Order: sequence, then C-alpha cells, then structure tokens
Amino acid sequence: MPTPKKEKAIIQPPALKPGDLIAITCPAGYMPKEKINDCVRILRLWGYEVIVGHTVGSKSKTYFSGTDEERASEMQAMLDAPEIKAILCGRGGYGTGRIIDSLDFTAFKKHPKWIIGFSDITVLHLHLNARLRIASLHAPMAAAFQNGGAKNKYVKSLQDLLMGRQTEYIVKPNTLNRKGIAKGELIGGNLALVAHLVGTNSFPQTAGKILFLEDIDEQLYNIDRMLHQLKRCGALDQLSGLIFGGFTKTKDTERPFGKKLNHILFDVVAAYDYPVCFDFPVSHETANYALKEGGYYELKVDATKVTLKDL
Repeated sequence: MPTPKKEKAIIQPPALKPGDLIAITCPAGYMPKEKINDCVRILRLWGYEVIVGHTVGSKSKTYFSGTDEERASEMQAMLDAPEIKAILCGRGGYGTGRIIDSLDFTAFKKHPKWIIGFSDITVLHLHLNARLRIASLHAPMAAAFQNGGAKNKYVKSLQDLLMGRQTEYIVKPNTLNRKGIAKGELIGGNLALVAHLVGTNSFPQTAGKILFLEDIDEQLYNIDRMLHQLKRCGALDQLSGLIFGGFTKTKDTERPFGKKLNHILFDVVAAYDYPVCFDFPVSHETANYALKEGGYYELKVDATKVTLKDL
C-alpha cells in the first residue's frame, strides 16, 4: 500500500451550550413525525432549542423522506445556518449517498457544527473526515429516545459528547480479542457503507487510525465479502486498531457459509498484529455508544476488559 499522505489536523465543532439550536432532518429513509416526539422533548429538557425539518414525516409515498432535491435542500439549509449548532438525523436507511455530491460545505467549513447519526449517515461521517477534516458524532438517532430510551447510558453518552465531556467506555472481553494498546483517530461506521464508499472521494485515509465497524440484517457471506473488499483495497493494512461492534440479525444461506460470525471477522484480520476487539457496544440496537468520528482515542485490549477512551 502506498505511503499515506499527511492529513490536515481534524477540526472539532464547538461543544453545545444551553439554549443552542439543534435541527432534526431525515436525509435518507422515511420516518413518521410522531416517532421524534420523545427526542424533541428530551433535547429540550437537556437545555437545547429544537427545530424539525419538513423531511421528518414528509408526504413522500416512496421509501425516501422526500425527493433527492427536497432532502438535499433541507440539509443544505441546515448546513448553511450559523445559528444551528448541531444536526441530528432522524434515521438512516438509505439515501444519503444519493445527495452527498450535491451538498456545498462552504458555509459549514466556516461554522462547523456536529452532524449526528449512524447507519446510512456513515456516508456523511466519512465524507467529512476525508474531504473536510471535520469531526462528527456516530451516535443514537431520534428513535433511540422513544419509550424511555433517553434514560439509558447509550443515549446519555450522546449528551456527554454534545456537552464536550470526555468519554471512557469499559466493556467485557471476548476470547477472540487481540490484546494491545492503540492510539489514533477514530473512524468507521456501518460496514456496508464503508465498503461501498471504497473508490469514491468520500473514502478516508485509514492508516494509523482506529477503525470501527458494525452492521445489521446481512448474510454471513456478504459480511465476509465486504471485509475482503476492505482488505484488498488496503484499508485494513496499516490500522492502529480495529473495533468490531454489533453485527445483529445476521442470516445464513440454505447451504451454510461454514463459519460463525466472529470467526469470519477474526479470519479476515488474523494476519495483522494490531489490537482487535469484538462485540463492542456500537450497533443498530440499543447498545450503541456515541463515538466521535475524527476524535483521538486510546483503545486498550487486555485479558479482563476493553477500554476506549476519548483523549
């Protein structure tokens, strides 16, 4: 793999203050408006002002939360507005990749703000890292606040990062973990999106970084295929460390693939020597810690625990 180019230092948007404005939009799949009620209420209890975009609960009759033009226009307006200090994506699904190239980040670069979400929002996170060198938050979205969800430690971890607090997550070990200590910029997200961005201008440099991956509803063979795609393009070669999050609701074919999930993951990275941890709580399920994309972290993997600390 060629020697990586020296990158610019990452820019971190400012922490939010009481009274700051958070905007909610849906740049991808459709989301009923009633599903954000708890989210809006809790964000206001946290001390923030909230506005909700027209894409939330849009009148679209398709999978998307409006046409490509409508979703891009709303995101553009929120990127441009200096009074908006954070943009929370209502949900993921699919669709961000259809609008990413039409967005103009000129005003956003002058007044960076936190973009929050996961799943399909991985497209935005990696684009911001690769093209703009601006940090963002891979974190629970609006639905996570429903039915008392705001009381759990995963949603509260989003509150911590918005307030500028350092975070430290300690989780149980896995017998497949590879011990060691890694330090570096943290990047990653949904495996399918990470793999699909290979070859585009939204794919970031991975050398020296801690990469995290998670996914949902995938066939075992497809997980294997996407990981080998990352391996073949050199994205796994020079990592500082690797975090495998939750791979939930996986499926096998009628004729079995022949390996269990964690052994598929392990086999792909067996030739490397950097620290690797399995089953970290970043996922499409409730267990989904907020992580700062572009933040500088320390990953410690030992026999008794795994620690991920925002430095």
